[in-house]
Amino acid sequence: MRVRLSTTAHDLAAAQMPGMPAALPLLDPRGPLRIVGGRAGEFGSTEPVAPRADMLFGPRGVCLAGSDGPLYVADTGHHRLMIWQRLSDQDHAPADWQIGQPDFGHEGRNGKAYPGANSLNVPTGVASGADVLAVADAWNHRVLIWHGLPRASNVPADIVLGQENFHENQANRGGGATAATLHWCYGVAIIGERLLVADTGNRRVLIWHELPVRHGQPADEVLGQADFASRDENAGTGVNAVGMRWPHGLAAIEGGFCVADAGNNRIMVWREWPQANGAPCDFVLGQPGFNSCEHNGGAYSPNAGVVNMPYGLATSGARLLAADTANSRLIGWRIDELQEGTAAGFLTGQPDFAAKGDNRWQAPCRDSLCWPYGIATWGDLAAVADSGNNRVLLWRVAP
Repeated sequence: MRVRLSTTAHDLAAAQMPGMPAALPLLDPRGPLRIVGGRAGEFGSTEPVAPRADMLFGPRGVCLAGSDGPLYVADTGHHRLMIWQRLSDQDHAPADWQIGQPDFGHEGRNGKAYPGANSLNVPTGVASGADVLAVADAWNHRVLIWHGLPRASNVPADIVLGQENFHENQANRGGGATAATLHWCYGVAIIGERLLVADTGNRRVLIWHELPVRHGQPADEVLGQADFASRDENAGTGVNAVGMRWPHGLAAIEGGFCVADAGNNRIMVWREWPQANGAPCDFVLGQPGFNSCEHNGGAYSPNAGVVNMPYGLATSGARLLAADTANSRLIGWRIDELQEGTAAGFLTGQPDFAAKGDNRWQAPCRDSLCWPYGIATWGDLAAVADSGNNRVLLWRVAP
């Protein structure tokens, strides 16, 4: 299906700034294939959000479990996980199931009740792999795991991490950080047999070498801190190759992996899987070196070599994709070209690398972005949690 770009995008795309590297399209320049949620109202604004089967409120996490579905969306503002069994051929298709509320017409933290095996409080990250689903239930300070993808409403999780049981929800279990506790965990990834959790409030990434099978199972490894008991910002020693400020997105690349360290406005890259707690990353993207952290390199406008609060990461073929959230754009790199300070070569959401602004400073349109948080891929299909527009965009990666 061909989708016409807005006149604004066509006009601005021709206005490449002198000296700025030309941007190749990251996602298909014809626009998204489908829009989930985010109906446009009068004057081009989005409709007031309401808890319905076809509406989303500030979705931050998204996961594709197959080329045609299921699609899982962390409907963060409504405190629920939305599930589409198959990808629809129509925009704004209603979800088939939900987890976290009594039904599609309700909202509220933990369904306005106590925490349980199928309740949520600011769900953010979603990941799947090996018929397992993991959800970062951020404000319950836990990760819920289903062994077997849920295919009905309010299927209870099988395992909880960060807490001793499904009914507790204190940060770090009411005490200090350990290998078994969590504090504002916003990101989650399943990479092979490994589970990774961005334990954002503890300023670290926890790694389980095998998918957990029991409640409260402690992590095997920690990055961002020297040990499991520490939780200092930037490991307590200033911006460096070890510490983190607000880790969020996680993605694997050719034997290693990346962490979107949103609070330090950078992406940390390990070329190989680290073998020790607190192992430093090999290089960063978005900053000139390990000791820099200014958003957009300290300037108002971005360029191809900087980022502003990047939250989401994914890969598609030979490319690394990032949701450069506060610049309301998606950017990408060729993985085989990655090294210290490599500039992005691919762009979607803005006319050029110097542009920023929610929806390109205009009313939302089909191919614009407003604070994209999460991005997930399956082959060449990308799902983008376009949080500020209360929608998810299903979009082909450009050839």
